[in-house]
Amino acid sequence: MVDTSFYQNKGPFTLAQIAQITGSELQDPKASNELISNIDTLEKASSEDICFFYDKKAKDKAAAICSKAVVTTQDLASLIPEGVFVLIHSNPKIAFLKLNQAMYAEYEPSPSISPKASIHPSAKIGQNCFIGDFAVVEENVQIGNNCRIEAGTYIGRSCKIGNHCRIGANAYVAYCLMGDDCYIYTGARIGADGFGFDMIEGKHQRVPQVGRVIIGNDVEIGANTCIDRGALDDTVIGDGCRIDNLAQIAHNDKLGRGCIIVSQTGIAGSCTFGDYVVCGGQTGFADHLKIGSGAQIAAQSGVMRDVESGAVLLGSPAVPFKDFMRQVAFLQKNSKK
Repeated sequence: MVDTSFYQNKGPFTLAQIAQITGSELQDPKASNELISNIDTLEKASSEDICFFYDKKAKDKAAAICSKAVVTTQDLASLIPEGVFVLIHSNPKIAFLKLNQAMYAEYEPSPSISPKASIHPSAKIGQNCFIGDFAVVEENVQIGNNCRIEAGTYIGRSCKIGNHCRIGANAYVAYCLMGDDCYIYTGARIGADGFGFDMIEGKHQRVPQVGRVIIGNDVEIGANTCIDRGALDDTVIGDGCRIDNLAQIAHNDKLGRGCIIVSQTGIAGSCTFGDYVVCGGQTGFADHLKIGSGAQIAAQSGVMRDVESGAVLLGSPAVPFKDFMRQVAFLQKNSKK
């Protein structure tokens, strides 16, 4: 059950309302006015709750469902015990997302600016914004409407933040132009120096990093992730990208639309990703690579060469999926000799 100390419960909802919210079909119209108070897991849902059942591999768990209602597929509906109201949806995962968004919400702070925040007189703050304690907003910063700038956040001079953005507590944003509807999680570091050094007279001399970070619309950047600003060119994060916690994106990297970057991925400088590239956890990329649209890189892979659009790679060094499986089969076969 969701803890209402942390999240607001906007229920209860009737099954008729839930069917409308989720786009599901309620099998028993007489149950339309039955009330649902919570969403819970398949194993824990009680007589006031609704759960979601969609995994064919978990058919044996169906008989133990004790919730008041369940959203499932037409194929699995016959497995639901008597007394449990059934709603049919072609994709219960989508139904879950819609109902979750409708039933629960984080507590939102009222628009206000803390007297403990430090805001330069030249900064422009949009309407209905929240700025928390000890946030720092430097000169010439522009923040759009309906933004949430949480406690301890730093926004460097001349940054532009779009509308409906949330910058998590203790995040650092500098040398950055950000679009609308972005969420920068707590502790993220946006716009720090890129890792650029030249060996001069026996010493590593820092190369000035004078580019920016350009973030599109509807981007999420996870906790403690670092995105370096460009050296001369910009680092670019395309619309709709989702970047997990603890990732490193180096100077001059360019991500297309809708890329997924999972935790502990490291992308060296000047790489260019197409649209909808997916990188599993702990993947690594050498510098100056081109990764084609739709490529999928499995977890812990090391990418040393350019990748064609739509390719599926794994291993270190990364190779096509079928080649990797042949390698594994060969090694297993010969290890038994």
